[in-house]
Amino acid sequence: MSPEAVGIIGIGVVVVLMLARMWIGLSMALVGFLGVAYLRGLDGALGVLGTVPFKYVAFYPISAIPLFVFMAVIIANTGIGSSLFNSAHAWLGQLRGGLAMASILACAGMAAIMGDSVAEVVTMSKVAVPEMKKYKYDSQLASGSVAAGGTLGILIPPSLGFIMYGILTEQSVGALFMAGILPGLLLTCLFLAAVRIVVAMRPDAGPPGPRTTFKEKVLSLKGTWHTMLLFVMIIGGIYAGIFTPTEAAAVGAFGAIVISAASRRLTLKGLVGSIVEATRVSAMIVLLIMGAFILMKFLAMSKFPFALADFINDLALPRYGVFAAIIILYVLLGMFLDVFAAVVLTIPVIFPVVTGLGFDPIWFGVIIVLVLEMGLITPPVGMNVFAMAGVTGIPLDTIFRGVLPFVIAMIVCVILLVIFPQIALFIPGRV
Repeated sequence: MSPEAVGIIGIGVVVVLMLARMWIGLSMALVGFLGVAYLRGLDGALGVLGTVPFKYVAFYPISAIPLFVFMAVIIANTGIGSSLFNSAHAWLGQLRGGLAMASILACAGMAAIMGDSVAEVVTMSKVAVPEMKKYKYDSQLASGSVAAGGTLGILIPPSLGFIMYGILTEQSVGALFMAGILPGLLLTCLFLAAVRIVVAMRPDAGPPGPRTTFKEKVLSLKGTWHTMLLFVMIIGGIYAGIFTPTEAAAVGAFGAIVISAASRRLTLKGLVGSIVEATRVSAMIVLLIMGAFILMKFLAMSKFPFALADFINDLALPRYGVFAAIIILYVLLGMFLDVFAAVVLTIPVIFPVVTGLGFDPIWFGVIIVLVLEMGLITPPVGMNVFAMAGVTGIPLDTIFRGVLPFVIAMIVCVILLVIFPQIALFIPGRV
């Protein structure tokens, strides 16, 4: 059997094991180990198992992941999301659909310091949805705006998805962070436009709330200073070249502790709980990375990714036709897998194809993260939707109908990024 055929079979086995609900990281590590054993013998497989996990898990940039996770957990557990929503509420609540727009802006603010979509949805569901129900908002608009707003969590930096992509493709994580800023702002604006269109078509979906004075608006900004400070420290520090993304993660984690403690939001019990939760999440991500690199070693030995790239190039298909097929693949994967799992499973195969077609790897990383985020709010799985349903009790079919306008907004965002790639590449080109 040819090495390429062994690689194809290996990918198929990984998919079968995932469908059988085996841990994704473990399934990739197992298939990678057995594949290397078939191609290079048991000694070669044991050598890979003994060197690859340590080499890449002990890799310095990896330490950014547990630090950013810890920062996100601290933020989620100390009520900062409530402060952001209250501030946005004060400025926009008097508008028709204003609370839904306030939810999206609060999600964007949380995204700038969290980097995790599902955690953001859980946090904002507890804060924003009860307030919208209080003002008789339609359940579709209320749930859809929060579920969609949560997708900003892994597009606006700092983003764990960008860290994972950068490590697997050996691209600059700092450049990926910079590349996510303008697309994140663009998507936020498109979400706000989607809300305005919904309430223009159905005015009763988002009734206007009570007016606030200008003084009340200004005073509400007091609850946003910690978010602005953390974002400027992290992204501003990277942009100015003061520190690397890994150092920025350490600064952000320390800053989150100091700010939460100074505002009397963090207790010793809460700190210990945050450490335990961050350790659990980080261990899951590190297992994914470990399995991904063992699988990548096997696929490199099988030469399947390069054979696939050569095959596609020989077909002489239009490059954007191939790109469209890749996007459709990621939309489908995003319906069933989270961003981390989809990236580590596919990048070893897809990335050589993309670079062979001449696409910019930084721009492609932004596109992939955005498309996979779309999967978080589309059936049949839609993890953001399930998370919201679990917290709020709103029926799944209601939430899925509510996110439809925002899915359309995300499609528009992808199209704009394809037509105008400089939206993503402008800031990295200036660093």
